[in-house]
Amino acid sequence: MSSPAKSAILAKRPDDVVIVSAIRTAITKARKGGFKDTHPELLLSHVLRAAYSSVRLDPKLIEDISVGNVLPAGGGANAARMAALHAGIPDTTSLNTVNRQCSSGLTSVNQIANQIRAGEIDIGIGAGVESMTMGYGPSSMPSSFSPEVLTDRSAEDCLLPMGLTSEAVSSTFSISRDSQDAFAARSFQKASAAQKAGKFSAEILPVKVTVLSKSKNGEEEEREVLVDSDDGIREGVTKESLAKLKPAFTKDGTTHAGNASQVSDGAAAVLLARRDVAERLGLPVRGKFVFAATVGVPPKIMGVGPAYAIPKVLQKTGLSLTDIDFFEINEAFASQAVYCVEKLGIPYDKVNIHGGAIAIGHPLGCTGTRQIATGLNIAKQYGARVFVTSMCIGSGMGMAAVFVSEE
Repeated sequence: MSSPAKSAILAKRPDDVVIVSAIRTAITKARKGGFKDTHPELLLSHVLRAAYSSVRLDPKLIEDISVGNVLPAGGGANAARMAALHAGIPDTTSLNTVNRQCSSGLTSVNQIANQIRAGEIDIGIGAGVESMTMGYGPSSMPSSFSPEVLTDRSAEDCLLPMGLTSEAVSSTFSISRDSQDAFAARSFQKASAAQKAGKFSAEILPVKVTVLSKSKNGEEEEREVLVDSDDGIREGVTKESLAKLKPAFTKDGTTHAGNASQVSDGAAAVLLARRDVAERLGLPVRGKFVFAATVGVPPKIMGVGPAYAIPKVLQKTGLSLTDIDFFEINEAFASQAVYCVEKLGIPYDKVNIHGGAIAIGHPLGCTGTRQIATGLNIAKQYGARVFVTSMCIGSGMGMAAVFVSEE
């Protein structure tokens, strides 16, 4: 029997913010994978076009677009605007980019949802994109920060390498290496099984790209490939195989390449509308955006964000943990994912049913939208209704959102 709060969000109202489509590219390994030679604006163009064309929506009816992007070239908005125009969306549709680190894609969807809720627009797209091949690394950092600002310890902690924040979580909360490796192995195992069974296919847009490689005589060659599956997923990963890897950030640490999220490239887009508008236009309704919430946490242990963001979004909606059918929690690191799941008391079989970022990858600005596409796909396959997405956020924050599947 549903709780009153769950019954309330399952009810359909004309002013609901509904999801008409949600699509993502495959997620590929940065610098090695299928999108290593593809610019982020082209990936974004593909998912923007698919978001509206897959449901036969006239792009002139899209009023605004928000794009999550953490490592933008040229300030961000220009490349995203170029992508929208290339995707066949007219110049009358406005656009902005947003950077809330790892939650940027979810922030973009939240922005569009709130614009619809406020009556500012009827139809919009929340999207996310990242090429960590082209944007990630030392060149993305400024040459200096204000020495005066850095006298504040918490401000200085915002500059900690993410791997060290993972080590801070594991040491502060006694998250063992063994539990982290077990969690990471399970992520790979679930993702591998799902991929082998074709369970990701419905959420992935196949994209034809040009890949550059060196020939035997050293000359650069171009070849066209169809990228239609996540290429970071590995079969046969076990806790025992991960136990052989050396710590990556501190000599006696617990975080390594196998229990941390992969550096990746990818894009995703979610088309939203007010329910009565979607119905009038004959658009399909895949689900409903219910609510999102953000919190701040100490920058040094930024990974704990979901442990505080999830209770906040549940409190705001009146829901309890038992009302939620499953959770998509971003696996920035196994340390923080284990901590959050354990602290909240979420059954592990309700978390990342098809694996998470450790196995699939974490293209920073894309992840928040990718999780929605994945969540809706999982809900349809398993007959689930209510799910939560959440992630920690670099510099010390967390975000979580509640969605309803109507498929």
